Order: sequence, then structure tokens, then C-alpha cells
Amino acid sequence: MPHSLHDHQHKSKRVVVGLGEILWDIFPDGPRCGGAPANFACIAAGLAEDRFEVVMASSVGSDDLGDRAIESLTQHNVKTSCVQRASRPTGQVLVELDSKGVARYQFAVDAAWDHLEWSDDLERLAARTDAVCFGTLGQRSLLSRETIQRFLKAGRPVSLRILDLNVRKPFVSESVIVESLKCANVLKLNDEELPVLATLCGFLGSDQKVMQRIAELFDLQAFALTRGDQGALLGRGREISEHSGTIVDVVDTVGAGDAFTAVLTLGLLEGLDLDVINRTACEVAAFVCSQSGGTPKISRQIGSW
Repeated sequence: MPHSLHDHQHKSKRVVVGLGEILWDIFPDGPRCGGAPANFACIAAGLAEDRFEVVMASSVGSDDLGDRAIESLTQHNVKTSCVQRASRPTGQVLVELDSKGVARYQFAVDAAWDHLEWSDDLERLAARTDAVCFGTLGQRSLLSRETIQRFLKAGRPVSLRILDLNVRKPFVSESVIVESLKCANVLKLNDEELPVLATLCGFLGSDQKVMQRIAELFDLQAFALTRGDQGALLGRGREISEHSGTIVDVVDTVGAGDAFTAVLTLGLLEGLDLDVINRTACEVAAFVCSQSGGTPKISRQIGSW
């Protein structure tokens, strides 16, 4: 019988970590705190409702945007003790939305999150982490890449290490993708990123067949392929789940994939049925699309848990 999150609320909290970039999404109507791992952490904390300890590991500047980023995370019930302060400015990204609310991004270079340094705090956090979500964008600098990969290797072997591929041109490196896959045991990517990875691996065939071959090649416990409003494909061992998606009026798509990853992570930690995880993840991602920005206030009331 699948476990419920409620079964574990009286036990010690498990630790979920967002590892990588914190930045400000600069929308046409103003800035909002974001970055894929930060979006993930905020949504996970909202869904966890105090059943998990959610921690962000990153770096922000010693500036007003850095102060406001930490304040935003704290308001979402995300712990910030492992958010470092760097001499570089807090990251920013210019967000452009097309007529359907689909976002395109233009990133500032040499931001604080490019200067994430290894520390005793990170070592202690890695040792007690149950699940960590990381991406490839957060590794665009050598320093942060080394720190992120060291964190992943310092963690407990039983922890979930979820790679959210988030390929963002021009910050695409085949070697970083491969190294990240070697560090991961769960992969989440979207239908624009799958052809990049399929070409890199030399795999042809249906989406399901390619994802299963990638999972075998890198010894992944589970995978998720998101397809926007067309739903998602999940795999865990020999289990496969397909969901056709949830239709909503889209405000913008920012953070939808991160919300999907948050549900995926909590569901895998709890050993929930794959169809339940997929349906709930699609519903929560759709809710985020119906809101402005990547970190709307959210709770477990949203979705079919």
C-alpha cells in the first residue's frame, strides 16, 4: 500500500535541498525572486506543510536583491542558513513572455550564484539530505560546478539526487550534462531538452524508449519527461505512467517545471503510486502556470494527493 505523507509527520523531518542558482526574474511588470532550484524549494516547502525541512543552498550578493531573496525564501518557509553572501551582485534574468505566456530568458553573467563555495555548512547539510534537486545552469562556472558536484558526492548513498536538466543556451556543456547524470539517480527534463540528450547519447526511438535507455545507461531510479500542456511521462523501474495534462488559462509558464519536480521529489520520497505522482505533479504545475511568477503561495490542498 502506498504511504501517505501523513504517516510520517510524527517522525523526524526529512531534508529536501534546492542546490544552485538564486536569481531575480525581471518581468515586464517587475522583478520576482526565482531560479529553478529556488522555485523548487519554495513549492516543495509549500506542499510539505512542515512535514519536511526544505533548505536552499546557493549564493546571493551583499546587496538589496540578496536581502530580498533571503526574505522571500524565508516567507516560503525555506531555510536559508546555507545561502552564502558573495561580493558579486545577486543574479538577474530578463524574462520575455510570448503570446501564450511561454518564457524566454536572458541571464546576467558573473552573478553571486556563480561563486558558491564549499563550506562546513554544506558538508553538514549534505550528510543529512534525503533529496536534493540540482541543474546544469547552476554549474556554468567552474567554482559552483565543483561545489555542487562535491555536495552530491558527499551525500548519503540512499538520498535522491534529482537532476533538472534545464538546458539554457548558451550555457550548454556536454561534459557538464554527462557529469551531472553520473551524479544523479533521478532525471527530470522537458520535451525540448530530450532531443539534446538523445543526440548526445546517440539514442533513437519513441520518447519512452529513449528515456528508458538513458535510465539504464546512467543507472537512474526514476525519470520524468514533461510535455507542457500535453502532460508528462514518468518511469520508475519497469513502471510507466502517462498523463495527458491539465488545461488552465496560462499567465506564464515560469516555475511550472520546478513545481512538477517538487511533487515528483516528495512523491518518490514517500513511495507514492506513480500515477498519483504524475497526476498531482501535472495539476500543481498547471496551477503555477495560472499564476504570475514561479513561486505562488501553494499548499497540499492543490492536487490529487
